[in-house]
This record gives sequence, structure tokens and C-alpha cells, in this order.
Amino acid sequence: MQSASSASSRRIARQILDLIYEARFDPGHHLREQPLADALGVSRTPIRAGLKELTLLGAVEARPNQGFFLLKSGDELERLAIEQPISNDQALYEQLVRERIAGALPETFNQTEIAQRYEADRGVLTRTLLRLAEDGLIARNAGHGWRFLQTLNSEIALRNGYGFRLMIEPAALLSPQFRLDRQTLKRIRARHLWLITHPDITQVPAKHIFETDASFHEMLAEASDNPFVLQAVQQQNRLRRLLEFGSYHNKRRVKEWCEEHVAILDAIRANRLDEAAMRMRDHLQSAYDQVVVKVARD
Repeated sequence: MQSASSASSRRIARQILDLIYEARFDPGHHLREQPLADALGVSRTPIRAGLKELTLLGAVEARPNQGFFLLKSGDELERLAIEQPISNDQALYEQLVRERIAGALPETFNQTEIAQRYEADRGVLTRTLLRLAEDGLIARNAGHGWRFLQTLNSEIALRNGYGFRLMIEPAALLSPQFRLDRQTLKRIRARHLWLITHPDITQVPAKHIFETDASFHEMLAEASDNPFVLQAVQQQNRLRRLLEFGSYHNKRRVKEWCEEHVAILDAIRANRLDEAAMRMRDHLQSAYDQVVVKVARD
């Protein structure tokens, strides 16, 4: 299982890469810790850990008594994969959901059966089942054991998920407490522009595309300063990762929704939040309509 420090250093490393790409630093650039810390709003210690992660990938060189220096160009950096190691809990969560969707697991089950089938540690299994219940995917039976809910019907889940997001995400942009850090906005915007201008979007890993999409929606949810909105969007992204991830291998509409995201960000940057909310509603409605058409066709 990954440690919290390892996950944090990899997250910071990804953010440093975003800054480098946005600033268009050339190979050989001296990556000073304090300016990076100021830009990301953290101390120098996590910045140093993130830079060390980048040295392991060959993107950055650590020179004794001098600091860290960039080795790769912006285009080379965008091809780097900084994988977040998956935890035992998350691995079991995803396996249970995927196998239920595939029909490999029955509707009802008990904890002992799952423990034996997956050779799962009791603590991991207990936490995973509780999280599945919190996400509305399973519920306790009246007597003994658990049952999967209709939520895991992918067609129903996607349709209801987009319907739910239509209710909360545009409204979140109109929250009186809505505040979005300009540096954060610029970083996520630069990542979208890279996808929009990419000469061959089919060569971009589906994981990178999905994370760009998911992080955009979570960033705006967090900016609403309402933890319930953020939790809801994070939960929806967890479900989308399982139910919708395969569609990211079809890159046909990627540039289109990236442009929609950028238009929302530009409206926010200009403090036109009514326009941003309207564009968000249109963006989600378009996705909802596509799901409805797909369900009707299938």
C-alpha cells in the first residue's frame, strides 16, 4: 500500500510538471525550490520531495550544492507517466465493481465469501465494503450479508449521475463563497490546451485524459467552498472511472469537451460566473444527452 508521503510527493511532482509546461522552461533551467513553493502554495519540503520524484523519472537532475535542473523539454515532460500507486483498498473496490458489472459476482454476498474469493485482509475488506456502502453501491441485507444496488447498472448509473451533476455543478459556480486560485486555474487550463493542440490525440493515454477531466470538475467543486459539493463530485468521479473509463479510449469528442472546459475557465477568470454556470449546464447536458441516446440505441 502506498504511504501518504509517497502519494503527496507524486501529486506535487505532477503539479511541478504543469508549472514547467505552462512556463515553457527549456532544458537546463534551474528549478529553484522557493519560487515553486510560492507558486503551489506549499513549503519547500514537499517541493523537494516532488523534485526528487522527477529525478527518478529522468526529468530533473540534482546537482550537489547547486539544486535541481530540468533535463527534458515540455513535450517530453507531457509524455511522462506519474502513476499514483493503487492502495489495497482501492484495488479491491475496483475489482468488486468491475466483476459485478461483468456479471461475475451475484447480487447478494456475504463478507466471508468475498474474503475467500479475493484473499482479502479483514481490515481492507471491512473498509472497502463501508466505502462501497457510502458510495451507494451496496447495502446490508435485512438478515445477513450484503447486496449490490441498481446503481451498478452502468446505463442507469451514468444517466442518473449526469442528472445529479446537472443539479449541483452549475449551482456550485454561483456560490457566494466561490473562489478559484488564479495559479490553479492557469495550470488546469494549460493542461487542457495541450490536449486541444495535440497533433495526435489518439496517442495520449486514456488515464491522462480522464484525470484532466476529473480534476477540472473537482477543482471547481472545491472552489465552491462547500465540502458536500466536493464529496459528491469526487464520488461521481469514482463511479465514472469505473463505468465510463473505457470511453476515453474513443478520443473523438475529447477536444470538444476540452474546449468547453476552457470556455468555462475563461468565464470564471473574467468573473462572469453566470456565464460559467450556463456553460457548465450546457456541457453536462450534452454529456447527459449522449448517454440517453446510447442507452436507447443499446
